[in-house]
Amino acid sequence: MPIRYKEAIENSNIVSKTNIEGIIIFVNEEFCRLFGYTKDELMGKNHNIIRHPDVPAYDFEKLWETIKKEKRTYKGTLKNLTKDGKTVYLNTTIIPILNEKDAIEEFIAIRYDVTQEVELKQNFELKDKELKMLNETLEQRVEEQIHQLQELNQTLEQRVQIEIKKNEEKQKLLFWQSRMASLGQMLANIAHQWRQPLTELNLTLFNINKASSESENSQKVLEYYKEGKYIIKNMSKIIDDFTNFFDPNKKTEKFLLKNAINEALEILKKMIIRDKISVQTDYGNIYVVGISNELSQVMINLIKNAQEAFNARAIKHKKIMIKTYIKAKHIAIIEISDNAGGIDSEKIEKIFEPYYTTKHSSTGTGLGLFMSKLIIEKSLNGSIEVANIKEGVRFKIAVPL
Repeated sequence: MPIRYKEAIENSNIVSKTNIEGIIIFVNEEFCRLFGYTKDELMGKNHNIIRHPDVPAYDFEKLWETIKKEKRTYKGTLKNLTKDGKTVYLNTTIIPILNEKDAIEEFIAIRYDVTQEVELKQNFELKDKELKMLNETLEQRVEEQIHQLQELNQTLEQRVQIEIKKNEEKQKLLFWQSRMASLGQMLANIAHQWRQPLTELNLTLFNINKASSESENSQKVLEYYKEGKYIIKNMSKIIDDFTNFFDPNKKTEKFLLKNAINEALEILKKMIIRDKISVQTDYGNIYVVGISNELSQVMINLIKNAQEAFNARAIKHKKIMIKTYIKAKHIAIIEISDNAGGIDSEKIEKIFEPYYTTKHSSTGTGLGLFMSKLIIEKSLNGSIEVANIKEGVRFKIAVPL
């Protein structure tokens, strides 16, 4: 495995290695930090040191049958136990590493923490039983979109397999492992994009429940209901956008830049009001050709990055400025700047690289700005650059008219 790629995986995931008997031979710093053990406490111990007693033995028998007997990659969400007795949920991929004789040499496990998402889902189900019909509709929609995403994954795997045949056997195995890790990070990015609307939806449902108990609030109930439907629609759009991202036949269209930007601001409206962010806009009447929803996703990502920087640095007067204009008569420019303090000079040149993040690995996937750059280049035939300014940072997007 290339050293740079290996470091990217180890720095952005929770990684461990065991021998064929399940004895730990390597753990990275994220593994030790999450489970509360030192490396000395873990090395040479059986990997079941982090097993949660609530998990049935049958689940682990099935896991070992998959990776050891069938020599296949195992993927699933596992319930684990830290040294201090805390329960954590981890999306886990375990890969058997084979030698040239097709014999297992060791196992590599790559994980990322989804405890917050799992606990949020459990609390959401407990508190909102009265809105069962709405929840069932949402769950059905999510299942349909996940099914479409799975079908897309199968298509991607077929493409990967075609490319793998051109390389040597060992290169095939390494490329396959890297692809599975990438898909896992893509799903993590979808979850990251869903956190904000899920929080807003939870609040909206709470308001519906509260307002429905007062007959004079029937108009408010209707307003909250429409708001909930709007949030669900935008959540579905996120899945559709990720599902269609690699579709070579997706259709482009002529659209107004300010409409795509305002769509992003509308989705993030509650967050902007809650965090008291002043958003100033200066729009030109500019049309471009591309996919409006994907540009909105780029703007959402840039605004949320600014919001997280505001909060991390306790900025009191939070300001975001968005401006569009035409340069040299044939290039449309979108500038989005903030006063969140900027980005460290040693990090700013790397922020568009895949898996690189300035945030903690539990909150940042390292794919947000990388995918934003792909969208600008792939869907709009444009470019994106970043620079520090006096009080913060400025992103500049250039798109041909």
